[in-house]
Amino acid sequence: MAKKDRTDRQAVIDSIRKKQAGAEKRRGFALVGACIVVALVIIGAAAYQPIKDWWDLRSYDSESIDAIGAPASDCGEITTKKASGNQDHVEPGTPLQYEDSPPAFGQHYNVWDSISRKLYKASDRPDVGELVHNLEHGYTILWYDETVAASDEMMDDLRGIASKKSSTTNLRDKFKAVPWTSEDGDPFPSGQHVAMTHWSVGGADAGQGGEQVGVFQYCSAPSGEALDEFMKKYPYMDSPEPTVL
Repeated sequence: MAKKDRTDRQAVIDSIRKKQAGAEKRRGFALVGACIVVALVIIGAAAYQPIKDWWDLRSYDSESIDAIGAPASDCGEITTKKASGNQDHVEPGTPLQYEDSPPAFGQHYNVWDSISRKLYKASDRPDVGELVHNLEHGYTILWYDETVAASDEMMDDLRGIASKKSSTTNLRDKFKAVPWTSEDGDPFPSGQHVAMTHWSVGGADAGQGGEQVGVFQYCSAPSGEALDEFMKKYPYMDSPEPTVL
């Protein structure tokens, strides 16, 4: 009888262990499944924005630059200001202060951003001192504020505009669209959320004797038409160092 009781107890113990092992196995499968789901969600989230941006850009393929965004009439008059800072280079990280929001000229870092990238976000934009060096080399910079950055529609327009200036070898496409944040300086004039700047050495509105001037134009929204007109009036050759990429 005692032997039978031991056998029965062992059978119960073996049954409990078997059930516990099965439960552990099921929990392991559930954990692996949950990890796979989380990984897929993370990968999907990372891939979503680039895919969406690519899809949205398709609608601009057949559009000319002057048909993208707001009309040029949404921009103010072009203004100029006597420029300084040509060849005034300092090391990156040196504190710089610009009177204008945003700058079109001035002392700047001794490095500049390559022509390969056309559109930036606040998280990866070059320093302002670096971008001013780009201005010295003939770039037109379109600065956009936090209102534009928060608008999917206006950012789509900016992506469309930048796609029309995508060449990395044609110097006529010396263009960058970059954010201007509250950390950079004062906000743009009331109601204006975009500013285009250029460093001119003798363009249409240069001062007497061909003195260098900074050129500014503010807009309420991104305008491909206004940018096209601006860059034709102030091409890359109209700058202190136009042949440097």
